[in-house]
Amino acid sequence: MYRRHKRQHAGISPVAQPKRTDSITLGTGVIVLLLVLLWHTANSASLNGLVVRIADGDTLTLLTDDHKQHRIRLAEIDTPEKHQPYGKRAKQALAAKVFRKRVTVRTEKKDRYGRWIGHVFLGDRDINAEMVAEGHAWVYRRYSKNPALLRLERKAREEKRGLWALPESQRIPPWQWRRERKH
Repeated sequence: MYRRHKRQHAGISPVAQPKRTDSITLGTGVIVLLLVLLWHTANSASLNGLVVRIADGDTLTLLTDDHKQHRIRLAEIDTPEKHQPYGKRAKQALAAKVFRKRVTVRTEKKDRYGRWIGHVFLGDRDINAEMVAEGHAWVYRRYSKNPALLRLERKAREEKRGLWALPESQRIPPWQWRRERKH
């Protein structure tokens, strides 16, 4: 009774005061956020090693220091398939960047083919982003969460870099190309 009376005299209504549950909700939200970050950190790892094979424009093989080979699929991007227009050039572009070089791969998870999905770094260079920026890859919209990649793709399209210099009829997104070949 005393608190209500004191708040009313101070010009503060009891309704305007934060409830105890507000601080509990905020605290719970912070805890949930920390748990999500910890889970993500625990479920992602880095692999370091030498790139020993390039399968195509978005898949490589990494040889780690413990002499294990890991197939890596570049996350959030998709390049033309081998027999698709620009497929060989996308593979050559990735090879020119990382073949026989030591890279770091920040892995996310394994795909259904057993490949690690990850972001490849050569020093501080983000190879996934470079492939998009130079027009060697599409942003894989189904799996990408990075709006910066979409901006890089848009700029590459506008400047007709890489595959964006092909006639429009030959610029078929790889996921569409694969779907059409299944039927």
